[in-house]
Amino acid sequence: MSELEGNCLVCQSGGPTAVINASLAGVIEEALNHECIEEIYGGLNGVIGVLSEDMIDLAAESQQTIRLLKSTPGSALGTCRYAFKKEEDLERALEVFKAHDIRYFFYIGDSESMAMLDQLDALAKAQDYEMRIIGIPKTINNDISGTDHCPGYGSVIKHVATTVREMACDNESIGEGDYVSILEVQGRNTGWIAAGAALAKRRDHPHDPPHLILIPEVAFDAEKFVADVQKVLAREKYCLIVTGEGLVDADGNYVALTSTSTDAFGHVQLGGTGEFLRNLVETRLGVSARSSKLGVSARAAAHGASQTDTDEAYLAGSAAVTQAVENGKSGKMITLQRAEADSYKCETGWVDLSDVPTGSKQLPADWINDDGISVNFPFVKYATPLIQGEVTLTWENGLPNFAKFKGASIDKVLPAYEI
Repeated sequence: MSELEGNCLVCQSGGPTAVINASLAGVIEEALNHECIEEIYGGLNGVIGVLSEDMIDLAAESQQTIRLLKSTPGSALGTCRYAFKKEEDLERALEVFKAHDIRYFFYIGDSESMAMLDQLDALAKAQDYEMRIIGIPKTINNDISGTDHCPGYGSVIKHVATTVREMACDNESIGEGDYVSILEVQGRNTGWIAAGAALAKRRDHPHDPPHLILIPEVAFDAEKFVADVQKVLAREKYCLIVTGEGLVDADGNYVALTSTSTDAFGHVQLGGTGEFLRNLVETRLGVSARSSKLGVSARAAAHGASQTDTDEAYLAGSAAVTQAVENGKSGKMITLQRAEADSYKCETGWVDLSDVPTGSKQLPADWINDDGISVNFPFVKYATPLIQGEVTLTWENGLPNFAKFKGASIDKVLPAYEI
């Protein structure tokens, strides 16, 4: 297959992770290996940067900056939660591609982002504009279908499980059978992150914290919850609970919401579940309770990132370029797959963008114990390899040094566009 000559553009979208920039580094470094890719551009703030023609020259960045990306949290190019609202948005994006001879487009994002890419790929084909569009998955929520796991997930559960062990040391020192500690974690409508807290348990120590894990896949029952807390306090000096932010009752209603407003993808702002549970404990049991929340701090915790997760995020970015340039793939999403059943080894593959559902992939029901407040060995076997290894940061004056682009802007050539 003859190589397609032209420029490449890469963007980031959705909530950042501790390793999303490792995928970006993978794209950049692999793109530099191919002479058919003439220029390497970065779109600022996801598709908003495409529509507004806000791009920078990534090839002009130093090698040190690109290396630092692998241990830098957040989205170095900026991100967005924006969905194409009208046909004109799609047309405008393709106009920008044509104006800048973009023949390769790599988009690091979630399942909704993949749906947008599928639309773009279809339009490019309909207009006979030869280009290759590849999606690179990322999300701490681990809820994208088609891939065994998502870059970003291993690091966030490593941080959550570490936090649980640290909190357990604190709780053990002050609990006297009357102390309840609640940790709220992200994950939206799935329990993948909350379930990851189970990795804090030592092998053959089933009563280790977290004592209760509450996930959206199991309907919340206040009476059962109170009874479960009482049972733990009768046995332990304290009760440490991990709850997902998207906890729902038997009718499917969220037990707590920060706001009823929605973003471009129809997502409400979740949060407040920990405080809801704290109030319930103190009101019903009359014991001291505290709630904490791991939000942005968990997804940005580069200091506790998983080396495995970082390596696989980089691998996904590199594989996207390889599939596009060497194999001529377009309209695909890169996937991470386990190559061996008994020992962990990860390889990349791909699925059609059209086959990536926009809905959330749920935690398998057979990985949840009958008690509804714990997960079993198949989950632990699945998740443990993803948290292995520690990322070595670059330090300056006692604090981590992160990458920041100097941002040499690409000249705009099209009329302004109203988003």
